[in-house]
Amino acid sequence: MGGNDMNGRVLHVVGTRPNFVKAAPVVAALGVAGCDQVLVHTGQHYDARMSDVFFRQLGLPEPDTDLGVGSGSHARQTADLLVALEAELTARAPALVVVYGDVNSTLAAALVAAKLGVPVAHVEAGLRSFDMTMPEEVNRRLVDQLAELLFVTSPEAVGHLAREGADLDRVHFVGNPMIDTLLTHLDLFDPAAARAAYGLPDRYGVVTLHRPANVDDPEAAHVAARALTEAARHLDLAVPLHPRGQAALRAAGLDGAPGVHLLEPLGYVEFMSLVRGAAAVITDSGGVQEETTVLGVPCLTLRTTTERPVTVTHGTNRLVTHAELVPALRKALDGGAAASAEGPPLWDGRAGTRIARVVTQWLEHHD
Repeated sequence: MGGNDMNGRVLHVVGTRPNFVKAAPVVAALGVAGCDQVLVHTGQHYDARMSDVFFRQLGLPEPDTDLGVGSGSHARQTADLLVALEAELTARAPALVVVYGDVNSTLAAALVAAKLGVPVAHVEAGLRSFDMTMPEEVNRRLVDQLAELLFVTSPEAVGHLAREGADLDRVHFVGNPMIDTLLTHLDLFDPAAARAAYGLPDRYGVVTLHRPANVDDPEAAHVAARALTEAARHLDLAVPLHPRGQAALRAAGLDGAPGVHLLEPLGYVEFMSLVRGAAAVITDSGGVQEETTVLGVPCLTLRTTTERPVTVTHGTNRLVTHAELVPALRKALDGGAAASAEGPPLWDGRAGTRIARVVTQWLEHHD
């Protein structure tokens, strides 16, 4: 990967689809700045439809290394990541490791770097759901404790970090690189083509579920499937199945339910085309809460908490329980609350450039 006009190598660690979407504008902006970069894919999402297609569509360079770690329990996956990333960081000797979001790859990379004395930059720092039963909440809190540079996507995250004792000189409110990617590719999102490709009616919804609380426990998956089956009586639902939870949701009765269209995992452009044209989206994904906020699509989040409250205050997002899903969906279809006209602050497509500016200045001071 790109040049070496400046001292200090930047090593990016990505492992899942949301990581790829967040990293693309940062890698691009640092490339323009002439930064020596290395891209390490841990292989946490190893299905080609979850990984390879995203690299192609987002214009990410081929990873310099694909560790191919794959799935497993949290302990096994994180342990495998620690061992593989230690060898990689030792061999590559970066000046800075950049991690994204809150997945196990993010935690493992931050922990390995900290143990090796390599500074860490965390893109999407300071988000908090305050629900420690979520593995992602554990990961993001620990990563923020270890990070040297904390890149924040929304204002409330600065407050969370301050209350946890972070040095505010290390905190940078830069906006949301996931939205950079969305705005860059907006012209490629074609709802009509997506509807035709997947046999959907003019009015349809999109569903994406993968959180452990919704799919890991068979009873929870049954509750989710029942709620979605009921919702599909009011709106045809396109359900791209994440490998995590696919078997559980099928077994819970979602397969064959009237109005439910089960789809294979989709590429970024295909998925966002569906979302852009949807009458409503039902999700438990953090990123989808953000993307629907910018696209102005009503979003119903099947969770009791969100680490992205800005999507509720400035966007189209609403937290709902399974019991509340159908009434909330009917309200959304009848023209429920619209998004705030101005949208969240700094979600303007320039987060990658802001991050690159801070990183290059930091490198210059840490030769």
